[in-house]
Amino acid sequence: MASSTVNVVRYTALLTGVFYGIAHRRTLQKAHDEEKRHHAIHEREHIIAQAKEAWKKKQEGSKDGVISDPEDPRFDLEKLIAKWESDQ
Repeated sequence: MASSTVNVVRYTALLTGVFYGIAHRRTLQKAHDEEKRHHAIHEREHIIAQAKEAWKKKQEGSKDGVISDPEDPRFDLEKLIAKWESDQ
């Protein structure tokens, strides 16, 4: 049988390892959460940039006077087809 000193050392080492694991896990989780938040911010910025580009293209497309929305009362199919033919 092990002496009481050896048992104290064993359990002290065990508890120290458990507390170290808890502390280390917290630091890793904190870093992961920060990276996740950073990624989400970049993703939002990327989506906003794409939306701005799409809006800019839509605004540039409407400058030529051709309406491509068939629900619009000013829609003219002949003008749209002529525009498509001139683009090619």
